[in-house]
Amino acid sequence: MNIVVLNSSPRKDGTITHILKGITSGIAKEYNIEWINLYDYSIKPCTACMKCRPDDECILPEDGGQIIGRKIRDADGLIIGTPTHWGNMSALLKSLFDRNMTAFIGEKTNGMPFPRQKGKPAIIVTACTAPWPFNFITTQSRGAASAVHRILHSDGYKLLGKIIKPGTNKKPQIPQSLLNKAKVLGGKL
Repeated sequence: MNIVVLNSSPRKDGTITHILKGITSGIAKEYNIEWINLYDYSIKPCTACMKCRPDDECILPEDGGQIIGRKIRDADGLIIGTPTHWGNMSALLKSLFDRNMTAFIGEKTNGMPFPRQKGKPAIIVTACTAPWPFNFITTQSRGAASAVHRILHSDGYKLLGKIIKPGTNKKPQIPQSLLNKAKVLGGKL
């Protein structure tokens, strides 16, 4: 089984990274884990040309968008970590999703979409500086997790769970209970 871990945090030693590592520590040793730090790649924004639809791949000059898109398409499971930016996922993760619509959703000859990733497992991780319960009330981390979940749901992924860490500004340490939950979620893959 091939699992892709998408870390869309620019901080390679930050909260998102540590929680993602907690999840991967619970994954069975015989699985192949491919860790992708999105900020190591150049991903140009989508131009909305829609030429990817008949060809099943973005026609822009190849960059990290197509490379990562193929890895996602071929993976058996997906773990996504994103910081919360204005109640949403990181801009780079959104660009990756926009550029790789056909990795997730196919189109039948009659124009109807179908989910390409149907039944594949996924896990979402997000963190924000807003403390509990404001991260939920003001839809900060909840908004980021919901945005990623909407995309994964449309693509047919089976969501195994979410991990949300609020209040990273005042309490940057990750509670052991959250790391334990991360490891358990990794074991479900």
